[in-house]
Amino acid sequence: MTWMIYGASGYTGRLVADLALDRGERPVLAGRDPAKLAAFAMPRGLSYRTFDLGDPEAVAAGLRGIDVVVHCAGPFSATSASMIDGCLRAGAHYLDITGEIDVFEAVFARHEDARRAGVVLLPGSGFDVVPTDCLAAMVAADLPTATHLDLAFHACGGISGGTLKSALEGAALGGRARVDGKVRSVPLAWRRREIPFPSGPRRVTSLPWGDVSTAYRSTGIGNITTFAQLPGLDRTGRRSTRLSQAVMSSHVVQRLGKAAIGAVVRGPGRATRSRSWVEVYAEATAPDGTGVSAALIGPDTYDLTADAVLRAVGALRSERPAPGAHTPSTAFGADFVRRLHGVKIIEPARR
Repeated sequence: MTWMIYGASGYTGRLVADLALDRGERPVLAGRDPAKLAAFAMPRGLSYRTFDLGDPEAVAAGLRGIDVVVHCAGPFSATSASMIDGCLRAGAHYLDITGEIDVFEAVFARHEDARRAGVVLLPGSGFDVVPTDCLAAMVAADLPTATHLDLAFHACGGISGGTLKSALEGAALGGRARVDGKVRSVPLAWRRREIPFPSGPRRVTSLPWGDVSTAYRSTGIGNITTFAQLPGLDRTGRRSTRLSQAVMSSHVVQRLGKAAIGAVVRGPGRATRSRSWVEVYAEATAPDGTGVSAALIGPDTYDLTADAVLRAVGALRSERPAPGAHTPSTAFGADFVRRLHGVKIIEPARR
């Protein structure tokens, strides 16, 4: 099987490529910038291709002979649709590392297109959403009558420029949650609660996270809120969060913010990642008040992403999930997260 990393000269793309080499894989590297690709690929002895996603003919040529594409070039709101079009035409499976709700919704809307093409579409094959999606599927399986699902994470570590750009776009959209089966706009920080993470209780704040889309596909639970620990925001009033959203919605703020991020943010180095970790918590609740919760501890989110992507590529090769649009747990089962290096599961418990 021949597979490709598009966006291989970006921060996460480089991590995936280097881990692939460590594990004996030899992906084809791809992207828009030939100089950057050559500087990265040639010392590693990897082949590379350059093409712009805005040119369908160039995409078709670039994907010739490729069986799986790992798409790492965000923001995915601007890049995923073109790459999916190319994959469907080429008959290549598609994986990405998005965390953007609207991107997930757009990918899932192409389920029938993918099924007819014999292609698997797997957005969110890293962090987010592999750990949260698999935990959600675990607690839902233990509580089939659940109608509400809370998902939360606490991460200690650095952040890449691509992630920050996606977060900047998300802040302009305000809060999002799944309410009665629909993705709804809600105020930023509309819910706050305390989460019993493995390291101890922490105050968290609701925010628009990819699981608002994916967990519904994985569990069928109609009311889903996602949370994270955001220092400062947990004490911010709704008037302040509405003002922040209005500022972030400005085209000028978006343009200048992304330019600044691209100029100065490079992502955490190996030493920082080695000292970082993530904790994830899932809680399903039924109408009678019965609840089931589970948690996990894992390595740095970027190392987890690279590992998850490679294991997903391997699983596509060996397990051959049904064509169509998938979440990690619908493609490979809720236990997929147990395959990841350094992940410890705190098993589901009923209350």
